[in-house]
Amino acid sequence: MADPTRTSTHPRSAPISITIGEVVVADPPDAWEAAGFTVAPDGTSQVGQVQLRFVGRDAGKRIISWSLRGVADDARGPLDAGSLDGLATTATTTPIAAPDTHPNGVTTIDHIVLVTPDQSRTVAAIEALGLPAKRTRHTDTYGAPFLQTFFRAGEVIIELIGPEEPSGDGPAGFFGLAFNVGDLATTSAFLGEGVGASKDAVQPGRRIATLRHKHFGMSVAVALMTPDAGAGESAPAVADQ
Repeated sequence: MADPTRTSTHPRSAPISITIGEVVVADPPDAWEAAGFTVAPDGTSQVGQVQLRFVGRDAGKRIISWSLRGVADDARGPLDAGSLDGLATTATTTPIAAPDTHPNGVTTIDHIVLVTPDQSRTVAAIEALGLPAKRTRHTDTYGAPFLQTFFRAGEVIIELIGPEEPSGDGPAGFFGLAFNVGDLATTSAFLGEGVGASKDAVQPGRRIATLRHKHFGMSVAVALMTPDAGAGESAPAVADQ
């Protein structure tokens, strides 16, 4: 089990240049357009540093894959094989594009949530890419005790949740997304009954609201948040959606 007080000593824990290139979602593009995202004719939407690509329900549901930018050549083995501890993952060299302006007020991705049955195993796999764990903590916020481990990939936090002790040997998976918005009240007014009431977030000074994703025909759990002025670690804003 990971030591929640440890600081990573991975040899690639020096300056981090790894960012998320693309997140592929098995939803129809018009569902995300209905929720106020700008979507190009090719089914893509640029949110801050990250491109979202909507490929339709024929591909399944929810987040189905992602790509990572900036992984060193000697660490790219799992990505070349297409899997990072069971997460469909590829490497990309595509430059970061200019962000779109979204009618719903979304500006960036605050964090992406991953789930795993084995924290130590998945943490090791992510760290081997050159993304050191910033912090691991215990929590019982949602009932059974589990761990949250945080990584930083450019402007996005990667949050990994899983049990304190391994619960099986299954693969890690994608769970959901939390987006920053410029003004949560304005976003809530724009989305109407498609968003829940805002409340205080776990992070001091921040507010959060749940996007009722099924209202728009989306399959991904989504939270909307006021910006993090300190750009610090995130908490599981979408883990209870």
